[in-house]
Amino acid sequence: MNLTVEQKESIRLRYLEVDTSNVADVLDNLNLLQQGLAADFRPYPETCKRLAGWAYTIRGQMTPYAQGGDDDKMAACQGLSPGEISVWSGNGEGICYFGELIALGMKERGCVGALLDGGIRDVRWLGEHQFPVFARYKTSVQSIGRWKVNAWQIPVYLRGHDGSNVTVRPGDFILADEDGGIVIPVEIVESVLIEAERLTVIEKNIRTEIASGLSLAEALKKYGHV
Repeated sequence: MNLTVEQKESIRLRYLEVDTSNVADVLDNLNLLQQGLAADFRPYPETCKRLAGWAYTIRGQMTPYAQGGDDDKMAACQGLSPGEISVWSGNGEGICYFGELIALGMKERGCVGALLDGGIRDVRWLGEHQFPVFARYKTSVQSIGRWKVNAWQIPVYLRGHDGSNVTVRPGDFILADEDGGIVIPVEIVESVLIEAERLTVIEKNIRTEIASGLSLAEALKKYGHV
């Protein structure tokens, strides 16, 4: 899918105005039933409410190695571009994949947040820098000497809403908010957005009319199920 930088940013900003619940409903109607992320992906800090961007994938694994840093992690982070979200995966239970300093480096490259099937630390400082993160847990235990990046910009797996895996490919779209996270395949990112925007308008109209005295039954009769 060939989109200009301007088109991609326009799509990203429009996704920030729709809810994951509407996007999930659109994907269900397309019979894409395995796009929702597990419920334990949460915003860090809690003041981080929304995350939207194009997936830049990073994968790692538990690997004992000498102290001094992970050169592959540094190399992977150098490839990030504006409007992208770093998506981290790998078998590193209990390990922090990254913290404040790496986040600052990613932000300098235009990265708009991170999604981790793993842990983070420096939560307070991530909030101070307004770098949005959704992760499964927080931990003080660093990755150096324990967990190492072994690939980037390849398809990766994240935990899904029902215990199965959700595939995230480079360039897919990530949306997360108070209700959870979801992955939109890049091939349908625009059509899903248009339909989610349509549902958003309907919901806004329903809320307005109910606030003005219309009953729920009357609203459902007028607008149908949303």
